[in-house]
Amino acid sequence: LGAASVWLLYRAGEQAAASQARHEAAALNADLLARLVMERNRLAEQMDRMPLGCIEADREGRLIYANQTLAGWLGCTPSELTDGSRFLGDVLAPYKTDGSAEGEAIDPAIDIAGLEVELLSAGGENLHAWFTQTIERRDGEAPISRSVIWDAKPVGDDQRGIATGFQRMFEASPISLALVGTDGRSIESSRTFRSLIGDPGATVKGQPFIEVIDDANREAVGELIARTLENAASQPPLDVHIGPMGDTIATLSASRLEDAAGAEAGVMLHLMDTTEQKNLELQFAQSQKMQAVGQLAGGIAHDFNNLLTAMMGFCDLLLLRHQAGDPSFADLMQIKQNANRAASLVRQLLAFSRRQTLQPKVLALTDVLADLTNLLRRLIGENIELNMVHSRNLGLVKVDQGQLEQVIINLAVNARDAMAGGGKLTIRTSNLTHDSKDESKPKLLAQGDYVLIEVSDTGTGISKEDQGKIFEPFFTTKDVGEGTGLGLSTVYGIVKQTGGYVFVESEPGEGAAFSIYLPRYTQPQEQAAEAPAPVKRPAAVLDLTGKGTILLVEDEDGVRVFGARALRNKGYTVIEANSGEAALAVMESYDGEIDLLITDVVMPQMDGATLIERVRKDRPDFKVIMISGYAEDSFRERLSATERITFLPKPFSLTQLAGTVKTVIEA
Repeated sequence: LGAASVWLLYRAGEQAAASQARHEAAALNADLLARLVMERNRLAEQMDRMPLGCIEADREGRLIYANQTLAGWLGCTPSELTDGSRFLGDVLAPYKTDGSAEGEAIDPAIDIAGLEVELLSAGGENLHAWFTQTIERRDGEAPISRSVIWDAKPVGDDQRGIATGFQRMFEASPISLALVGTDGRSIESSRTFRSLIGDPGATVKGQPFIEVIDDANREAVGELIARTLENAASQPPLDVHIGPMGDTIATLSASRLEDAAGAEAGVMLHLMDTTEQKNLELQFAQSQKMQAVGQLAGGIAHDFNNLLTAMMGFCDLLLLRHQAGDPSFADLMQIKQNANRAASLVRQLLAFSRRQTLQPKVLALTDVLADLTNLLRRLIGENIELNMVHSRNLGLVKVDQGQLEQVIINLAVNARDAMAGGGKLTIRTSNLTHDSKDESKPKLLAQGDYVLIEVSDTGTGISKEDQGKIFEPFFTTKDVGEGTGLGLSTVYGIVKQTGGYVFVESEPGEGAAFSIYLPRYTQPQEQAAEAPAPVKRPAAVLDLTGKGTILLVEDEDGVRVFGARALRNKGYTVIEANSGEAALAVMESYDGEIDLLITDVVMPQMDGATLIERVRKDRPDFKVIMISGYAEDSFRERLSATERITFLPKPFSLTQLAGTVKTVIEA
């Protein structure tokens, strides 16, 4: 009984303690629950009232939560946004400066950081804001997008107008603009940039920028972008090739763009089309180079003509004493023949330098080429087919026939050498009128009417590297001893001196085509009688002896000594002078009558043209022969149009000198 009483008392105490514990636990849970509810309500109120818009959406973009701040911006209640009928695209869209935000939706299945958006309010007063979206994915549950919207500001007409104007300025900028991100991909580009790459409607957004650059320049452009991102200082611009064919040249400059924190945000690239400028620079440089080479070649030719005149002249004097049958006769003839060959090379140099003497006349190209046909067939051989194709009503040209024939022959011989195994040579003529709008013709070709001669072959062709050099004297791709390198330079000089143009188009293995543009001749309105008096030329004479006093003015001793001896042998009295000043002094002190003045053109101090003007002040009818290693055009323009002068080009032989002198004295 006592133990039972104790047990009962223990159980009763135990139950009482358990009941008290339950009451205490219930009171504690109620307190915690109240606190949790209070914290939740306070958190919800903070979410609703915070200065950020908060929003949740399911995988289809349907809104499942929106805070009071966002609802207030949109002019509605949170429940109206989450009633199941509203989607992300109904309340916001990517911001556009032209105001066309409606109808676009944000993808609710991707993470988005810092997107510029426009809130589409119910009352039409939209807001400009920034938007960030994070996708939460839980195992076994559909993903949910949680987004934050901040920096919401009204989009007024003025703001939108300014933004739209800026976008239009960017789009219509005359300088090509391209915005490239830190990853090297294009973000935005102007219309002029898209036109520059050859496709105005192209969409380059999101593509690597260097893909529009020619392969040869991609590495340099990539380095420029990298340097610009690392250093805000301006970088030297680059000349790059762009476009589908890489034939457009642009000057590329870069500047770094930074965000509000000063970190790099991308690179703005400025491209200016300099294709025409660069082509003009290349053409000018080529023209300057050819002019400089021409001056050098002309100077060399002039000096060689003096030497050759002396060599050929003294050889003629020796031949007077060593006739055929003399042991020395054969050696002297070899000397004379080689001197004549050297003179031929010098004439080609003069042709290139455009300082040769031309005798232009009006010609029909069809007749000239018809006369050349048989000679060309013999030159090119039987294994090469020759085709002549002439246009109807072909215009006339005013050229030196001999020089024009030399041009065609040189081109034909070059074509023959390029077709060692046989082929086809085509010579085609046509009329052509060129204006500045015709982009198919060479840019260096001036506007006007031309007669075009095309000489094309099916030979080995000419490499791009060699095409810029083929018209230079002594440049040749042939083996040593097989060519002088003067054939094409002669072509160039003759055509240019005639007032025409010559161009070449060729690809290795596909032959070459030379195009010669000669000005089309039109009958001048002025009568021929009003033209400058022509320069007299000597006629052939048999008896070279004569009488009279000749003043020979020549600064080159060899030429002067030869000329004086040759003329004295023919019976003339010769007075020598080595300069223009010396010649004037002789004329003042000489008591007798001087019948003829022979003077060089190029002399130190007083040249030949000045000497003639001084002499003819007192004696207008004084007979004059001018000798020069240059063409007569080089001095003719310095004399009056009425001056009557006979010109004898160097090098000349004893017979040519004596014949000219007799013709002029007896005239």
